Amino acid sequence: MKAIQLEKPHAFRTIDIVEPSEPGPGEALVRVHRIGICGTDYGGFLGKMPFFSYPRIPGHELGVEVLAVGEGVENVQPGDRCSVEPYINCQRCYSCQRGHTNCCENHQTLGVHCDGGMRPRFVVPARKLHISRHLSFDQLALVETLAIGCHAIDRGNSKRGEHVLVIGSGPIGLSALEFARVSGATTIVMDINEARLEFCKKTMGVDHTIVARGDGSELAALNEITNGQLADVVIDATGSNKSMSHALEYCAFAGRLVYVGITQLELSFLHAPIMHRRELTLLASRNALSGDFARIIRLIEEGAINTQPWITHHAGFGDMIAQFPTWLKPESGVIKAIVDLD
Repeated sequence: MKAIQLEKPHAFRTIDIVEPSEPGPGEALVRVHRIGICGTDYGGFLGKMPFFSYPRIPGHELGVEVLAVGEGVENVQPGDRCSVEPYINCQRCYSCQRGHTNCCENHQTLGVHCDGGMRPRFVVPARKLHISRHLSFDQLALVETLAIGCHAIDRGNSKRGEHVLVIGSGPIGLSALEFARVSGATTIVMDINEARLEFCKKTMGVDHTIVARGDGSELAALNEITNGQLADVVIDATGSNKSMSHALEYCAFAGRLVYVGITQLELSFLHAPIMHRRELTLLASRNALSGDFARIIRLIEEGAINTQPWITHHAGFGDMIAQFPTWLKPESGVIKAIVDLD
């Protein structure tokens, strides 16, 4: 069986691997139909993702079909179409015992810490499968990306009538905007890429956009949008230590700042007294919870989330290695690339 492995940064290769074994108790054998490519995959390719280990079979945004189940599995059966919750947690540590399965102390994300779905078939804990009777495999592969934004917005506790500023309009920023909108908040997105901002405005229905010029105009624009109150919730989805260090400035009094983007570089709060004067809450957001997956599937099925604008690029399994570097280029216009294993 063929698989695609990221041997080291900038070095994909096709490898031969053995067929998976029959699923054991609590497990399911799945066939992979679609794989979404996200910022974690790009970061792993570039060597900039702090949690990525090599060599690794990537792939954690997955639309799959159940082929067989092991003893004791009741939540899925052969033939079911599912999204995969790729966060493998131990169920024993202090975090898991308190329900924080997304930040398990022994956490393993498929395709990041352990081998993922860039292969035709593999075995996964059945409890990590989320069924839909209606969604396509493309849509099921989008659920994980949406879950990251869903959890980030939940961390910020966005409410109807508040202003939510999302900094960075990549897939994670867009997913946060989706759930800010669902919460009833006024949505604002800031980015350096004006074409991406135009996409947010025209296609995603974002209320306001701000061009990040680095000249102080951003704060003035936010003041104008919010009548001087600034943003109740700020979500930084850039992964840029410079952006993350300045994000405090955009927070309203008693505001909440959520870091969902990850950086390996040092953060430096140049205006740290703002935190105390405004009594800000600083939060990190990692992964998502099982309930987020079920909620997102339901929202897509109900039409509350439109997935149509998301997928802009497709590649077959055999073409992925050649296509992948082109998706890193801003001029490609990629929002979400999907690898098709059918």
